[in-house]
Amino acid sequence: MAHRLRGLRVRLVVAFALVAALAATTTGTLTFREARTGVLQQSQDAVIEMLRTQVTRLAPEIVLPPGPDALRQFAVEVAGAQPSGSWRVLAVYRGLEATSVPDDSFEELTPALREAVNSKSATVFQRVGLADHTALVVGMSVAFASASGSWPPSGLQVFLTVPQTTEQAYVDALVTAVERAAVPALALAVLFALLAARGVLRPVRALRDATRSIARGRLDTRLAVDGSDELAELSHTFNETAAALEESVAELRGMEARARRFAADVSHELRTPLAAMSAVTDVLDEDAAGLDPDTATAVRLISEETVKLTRLVDDLMEISRFDAGAAVLHLDEIDLAESLRRTLASRGWTDLVDARLPDPDVLRGRVDPRRLDVVVANLVGNALRHGARPVRLSLREDAGPGAGPRAVVEVLDSGPGIPEGVLPHVFERFYKSDAARSRTEGSGLGLAITEENVRMHGGTVRAANRPEGGAVFTVELPLQRDASAGES
Repeated sequence: MAHRLRGLRVRLVVAFALVAALAATTTGTLTFREARTGVLQQSQDAVIEMLRTQVTRLAPEIVLPPGPDALRQFAVEVAGAQPSGSWRVLAVYRGLEATSVPDDSFEELTPALREAVNSKSATVFQRVGLADHTALVVGMSVAFASASGSWPPSGLQVFLTVPQTTEQAYVDALVTAVERAAVPALALAVLFALLAARGVLRPVRALRDATRSIARGRLDTRLAVDGSDELAELSHTFNETAAALEESVAELRGMEARARRFAADVSHELRTPLAAMSAVTDVLDEDAAGLDPDTATAVRLISEETVKLTRLVDDLMEISRFDAGAAVLHLDEIDLAESLRRTLASRGWTDLVDARLPDPDVLRGRVDPRRLDVVVANLVGNALRHGARPVRLSLREDAGPGAGPRAVVEVLDSGPGIPEGVLPHVFERFYKSDAARSRTEGSGLGLAITEENVRMHGGTVRAANRPEGGAVFTVELPLQRDASAGES
């Protein structure tokens, strides 16, 4: 689930959604600001124009200096310019004040606005935010035309406050409209994001599937190249890489096949002369006691090297069968412990190996007896040659978690163990931890043959070092039994 949330599709959709949300928010904010400014500006201009008209019409009728009643009447008449009665007017003349509404404190009027009206002849205005509403406050000085054509101040000042309830309603409606428009815009952006992500991800998915196909060994996999964008260039590069890889792998496989065929042919051709050489060395071994010491030493050397060469040729032939797929299993249900005892006895290892095996007929399984013999012989021989005594061979049954019963064979020695750098390579063919070391008695193929035989049985083999010292090889084979044997 976490992997999906970090997927390219999710990231593309989130990026589109964020961009759309940012664009919608920015556009909505700018639109709101412009619309709000327009609404307030229009209302403000209308109020100021109406106030000027009303004051211009009524001012010539007032006698200066006015009395309290005349000043109040002037304020009432100015407020009457708005039929809805929303205007509240304050008239001021040299310290004398009168309001259109009796006992009106005119709390919206700020000292700053008073000061601005006193210092300027132009009309001034201010928006004042109160607890429950916003009001527009307008102030102006009344001037009368003189005989010289100038307009000196008369000392009469008019202040007007108008609640902007209607304008605020317009602004609130505008905010609601912007919010309602943002949701469909965001949904539409997500839809476009999904469509765009689908178009972008289609070649990416094709590239993923082609890569997996290459990993499964289908080196002839190619991608269709459409267009000339970066994804098309990537597909073209993939095709070139796949073609080069297919060519290289085909060449390597051909070289490998030729090398295997050469090894098999050479091994086959060597078997006949080796058979003759072995017969001759057997005769010479019998007569070695009657020969002079130097000749006897040479005869024994030839005999030993012939045995080694015969073993190497046999191992090469066995490996060639595995490589060619010609190796087959001849399964038979046998007593596994008895088979391991025969392996030790036939090679004279009974007294050299501590065998910890179950009693006869306790642990039985269907295996290839010859291949099991090869597996055990290779592991025990390897422990005797490269490890140190005591060498222990054990056999037990392990139920295993969900894998069915298994036979577990362990061969361990008391030697120095396997160097850590060598452990990953012990089952490789002809592997030597020291390239300069002298050749040993083995062919370098014993553990590789062991691994192939175990794999044919559906089992596993692994090498490790014991904490107390020495190496341990563990073989696990699935216990296949005859149905009749299981019922008896």
